[in-house]
Amino acid sequence: RQHPEGSMSDILLFTQALARDAGKLIVDERAAAALTHEYKNGDELVTNADIKADQFICEAIARQFPGHQILSEESSPDLGAVQKITTPLWIIDPIDGTVNFAHGHNHSAISIAYVEDAQTKVGVVYNPFSEELFYAESGKGAFLNSNPISVSSEAELRRSLIATGFPYDKSTLAPMIPRLHAVLANCADIRRIGSAALDICFLAMGRLDGYYESLSIWDFAAARLIAIEAGAECGHFSEVPPGIDPQFYDRDILIANPTIYPLLRALLQEVDNA
Repeated sequence: RQHPEGSMSDILLFTQALARDAGKLIVDERAAAALTHEYKNGDELVTNADIKADQFICEAIARQFPGHQILSEESSPDLGAVQKITTPLWIIDPIDGTVNFAHGHNHSAISIAYVEDAQTKVGVVYNPFSEELFYAESGKGAFLNSNPISVSSEAELRRSLIATGFPYDKSTLAPMIPRLHAVLANCADIRRIGSAALDICFLAMGRLDGYYESLSIWDFAAARLIAIEAGAECGHFSEVPPGIDPQFYDRDILIANPTIYPLLRALLQEVDNA
């Protein structure tokens, strides 16, 4: 159907420009060496740059698309909205990899997804420190800085490089340790790089072969589309509860190239069922 605002490609261009501008903002904020550190729920680090980037992105979307909903990590984390989307929805993480960002690591990203008719249509993930812009429009392939990308062709679990992450809430660590042990014992190696959005984009372009973790929707909404468009298989290694759209279900996410996916899924399920 026609967009009153223009085509989906226009939305992609708008999103790319917005991610680049927000990226410049966070680079400048960190260079100014005036970062404040606060902790959400006692554990989760938030800096003033997260808040500024969030406001910048949300205001730009509200100006351009006043009728659209916005689901953002910092300003409007209402997950209920995702399960009953009626109007177009933007899902934003102003800085994915805040801990990296605050500690001077150059591995964090702006993540912006656009959802329409309850489907993710556009995803953009931008690391302003490396100037790597990952993006996809539904049905049109995945790209890194204008170059098409695709998942790795690794076919052996024991040769595969797998990424994961760990939660701020340490009370949920217990089941993760046996999984970690199994992956380390059966795969080539594991990476814990600190930005889920970039992990999934790295998988999309073949820098990783598999990825698993429980996340929040703003961590993966954009990158998941990029991975799918790059040929990845996306799902879960536990059952998705009835009535929940799998593309927005945030527990036990599993993304891998199509050959590694069933192997890694079987391995993780075996551990959880042991």
